[in-house]
Amino acid sequence: MIIGAIEAGGTKFVCGIGNEHGEILDRVSFPTERPEETTARAAAYFEDKNIEALGVGSFGPLDLDPGSGTYGHVTTTPKPGWANYDLLGHLKKKLNVPAGFDTDVNAAAFGEARWGAARGLDSCVYYTVGTGIGVGVYVGGNRVHGLVHPEGGHVPMRRHPDDDFAGACPYHGDCLEGMAAGPALEKRWGQGGDSLPEDHPAWEIEAHYLAEAVTGAILLLSPKKVILGGGVMHQSQLFPLIRSKVARNLNGYVASSVLDDLDAYIVPPGLGDNAGLAGSLALGIEAAQG
Repeated sequence: MIIGAIEAGGTKFVCGIGNEHGEILDRVSFPTERPEETTARAAAYFEDKNIEALGVGSFGPLDLDPGSGTYGHVTTTPKPGWANYDLLGHLKKKLNVPAGFDTDVNAAAFGEARWGAARGLDSCVYYTVGTGIGVGVYVGGNRVHGLVHPEGGHVPMRRHPDDDFAGACPYHGDCLEGMAAGPALEKRWGQGGDSLPEDHPAWEIEAHYLAEAVTGAILLLSPKKVILGGGVMHQSQLFPLIRSKVARNLNGYVASSVLDDLDAYIVPPGLGDNAGLAGSLALGIEAAQG
């Protein structure tokens, strides 16, 4: 099988083709610009690829209800030009193949469950921490949808005791994304996270908020693996900080031997930076199989 995959990010689109084994055979990326231009560029990439189906994991919020008149639309995004845009409909019209559609983080969780760090497990939670914070939830062998889809990046957080930063989210101020996404780091410290040294106090505060989120996910969803990806998580010193804070937060309350080894439980993506694209490939395989 040759399957098309799109990781539709708010900053860049990554398009690729792969097979039913999760192997990415070719890929290209380009900036996310106006929706009509970006969609046309994505469709043009696939024109000569003879794909049998397409999977799209997109930034959101999205309408994921197949019974809705706006299924496949990007909805209330603040990204200029993209609000209420029929992303899936435009792609299907241009390519005329079966298509799977979900959030980029739900897709990444799906890919990690199929081929990555959560392979063989029936549940995981995937956080991406970058320009924004998104959460993908995979439970009982299924991606979680409901009223809309998980928006765990906008959950309110207990503040770090030494942090008086107002927050950077245009909707909620000091939600998780407003306190811990890349723009929050830059706004709080006056420089991007990639230019801050490993021993900078930024990372202790960053780990606090991410540990609060992970603790909540463990208590609410009871996942068998927690996966932390995205550009901010390339700061590998965050992982031991987050694990120690999660252990302190849980304080032995959740009785599971899995939590005795947090190094193996709270982990980076097994698929690395391919998690999103591989997850979109998994969506396409699912669509091809009906």
